[in-house]
Amino acid sequence: MKEIHVEELLTLKEPVIIDIRSQIEFADGAIPGAINIPLFTDEERQIIGTIYKHEGQAAAKWQAMEFVSPKIPALLKKIKSYQTDGELIIHCWRGGMRSKAVVTFLEFAGIYAWRLVGGYKAYRHHILEQIPSMIPDKTVVIHGMTGVGKTEVLKILKKKGYPVLDLEEMAGHRGSIFGTIGLGEGHNQKTFDSLLFKGLTEIKGVDYFLVEAESKRIGKAVQPEKLMDVKFKGLNIYIHSPLEQRVKQLVSEYVLPYEQEPWYDEKISLGIEKVLRRVKDTDIRNRLIETLHEKNYHDMISILLNHYYDPRYNHARQDYIGEFIDIFAEDPIDAADKITAKLKELSFPPMLETNNQI
Repeated sequence: MKEIHVEELLTLKEPVIIDIRSQIEFADGAIPGAINIPLFTDEERQIIGTIYKHEGQAAAKWQAMEFVSPKIPALLKKIKSYQTDGELIIHCWRGGMRSKAVVTFLEFAGIYAWRLVGGYKAYRHHILEQIPSMIPDKTVVIHGMTGVGKTEVLKILKKKGYPVLDLEEMAGHRGSIFGTIGLGEGHNQKTFDSLLFKGLTEIKGVDYFLVEAESKRIGKAVQPEKLMDVKFKGLNIYIHSPLEQRVKQLVSEYVLPYEQEPWYDEKISLGIEKVLRRVKDTDIRNRLIETLHEKNYHDMISILLNHYYDPRYNHARQDYIGEFIDIFAEDPIDAADKITAKLKELSFPPMLETNNQI
């Protein structure tokens, strides 16, 4: 049986990674790009676990065999459909019986695959061990009041070739009370860690990166201490944009794409409820409630910026001890252009230029 370790897997170019764990295990955390082809359903896995607990290993193995036997032809056919020129890797939770069985079935069928030693557990242990040492020592942190389009600016800079870590994308959350609108429920810690490792791998070889100023927790995910330390000591660029432009940016990001969705009004209502718990001013509270009833999201956003988000943002700025540079921009495109000019002036080159120097 061919076996491969995590370190070797991560050096492969475009491997086909088949995760044969149950759907609930896969949803809890997976190797980025892996394809879930479960050997057992969630219910079957639970039954096997119960039998193992009450009747022992032999009885559990027999039940597992009864579940799997009818599925083998369809399972192999599905895995075969994903075959490409890349190496085929099979893994389960600990690289145990499930992956061994599937690799054996594949060999019988003339399909040669690697079994990942240690499974997903080994992968997760490896990335958590590696992440701190992969974080470059220098960073450029993008600041700005809510609505200046910091994430949009980072995306533009990434397209220009700059080393960017988009932490909000990794967390599946925009870092605010309304942060999951249009993004589902957000990513858990395991998914965030996997995407952070992937992002750090993509910028390997550079001595700095760009990132948005975020609190340590983004939705369900928490950033590593090393990442926070580097950010607090980094070079800070603060984007200033007119209030009306910020409102326009937030309407285009949070309202226009989703306001016709059946879940939208309830999600906004829940968010406003959380805001109201923290707003003491009766007049502001009443105005927010009024905009909610009228579905006047433009005015709601304007009130939230003036009386909720902006006063809180300057307080968070105090954690950053590095130099601050102010950028005055009409919109995210203008901001990205001005930041690009400033980065060149300060000798922060795009990745292509950086890699050419190495």
